[in-house]
Amino acid sequence: MATEEINHTQGPPPSQPPSLPDYTQMILSAIEALNEKDGSNKSAISKYIESTHPDLPAAHSTLLSHHLNKMKQTGQIVMLKNNYLKPDPNAPPKRGRGRPPKPKDPLSPGTVVGPPRPRGRPPKDPLAPPRPKISAGTGRPRGRPPKMAKTTAAAVPPPPGVKRGRGRPPKV
Repeated sequence: MATEEINHTQGPPPSQPPSLPDYTQMILSAIEALNEKDGSNKSAISKYIESTHPDLPAAHSTLLSHHLNKMKQTGQIVMLKNNYLKPDPNAPPKRGRGRPPKPKDPLSPGTVVGPPRPRGRPPKDPLAPPRPKISAGTGRPRGRPPKMAKTTAAAVPPPPGVKRGRGRPPKV
């Protein structure tokens, strides 16, 4: 008698009754049974599942939303204008965003592929001797040349009797 009591109390209690099918199966059967042209919305799917399976868990709406989103992302169902429907088997597969990757050329069987080069600038070798600086070869120093000093001969005042004209004086 004592062993029978131990066997009944061991293990965690099941979270869902074993008679309840998987949510993905319930959702797919609900979409098929409702058979609406534009697809079935979440509330219609929920009502159908509640009517066919009365022993649902308390978190049914949360579980339904989670499984609908998961099935939508895996491609088991398609969402169109807030309605869920089964994907058309004849439709082409949906492409992701952005430019598709280039096709890779197959390598010949004898080719050995080494590890890829690391990104960025390679580190300096601390044991290498320092390189001598290479000059540009033009004989001129780098950068902007220094300003030339002003000469005082350029600022000769005009003779007193000559009147200057208006505007910029002509080049000499």
